[in-house]
Amino acid sequence: MNVETVFSELQQRGFHLAIAESLTGGLLCAEFVSVPGSSKVLLGGIVAYQNDLKHELLGVSRALLENQGAVDPEVAAQMATGVRTKLANKTNTDESLVIGIATTGVAGPEPQGDIGVGTVYVAISGPSPIGESVYAYEFSGSRQEIREATVQGAVLALGECLAP
Repeated sequence: MNVETVFSELQQRGFHLAIAESLTGGLLCAEFVSVPGSSKVLLGGIVAYQNDLKHELLGVSRALLENQGAVDPEVAAQMATGVRTKLANKTNTDESLVIGIATTGVAGPEPQGDIGVGTVYVAISGPSPIGESVYAYEFSGSRQEIREATVQGAVLALGECLAP
């Protein structure tokens, strides 16, 4: 599923999208902005590369970040929920119409502690029946290839969550 198809499905169902990114550094948001009419769906995005920003802007538990680090499925889930709540609130959008999506992982070139290069988590937070989902990926390639694969994985995950 490509970004245009996902965008169309979001628009047809009346959903808005809020994006939180770490390793993708804005690439996922840029992917959605590339679609004409993106302002009808995309509320915005937050690139929270540093852990303090993940905590302060997205509400990720400081204890979780300190104990597990940023590359963790629960961190991704809290990022997705946090961006969904924050951007719905800041734009006066009904949260039941907002889907949050988040990316975190290790793009390399070096592992992060015992977490290998290419380890990625994508989380989605949405109203029922979409609910909460975390997708774990192991990508290979250069730093840029891993970041681009993460964007494609995120688009596919979102498409899967929207599938009837």
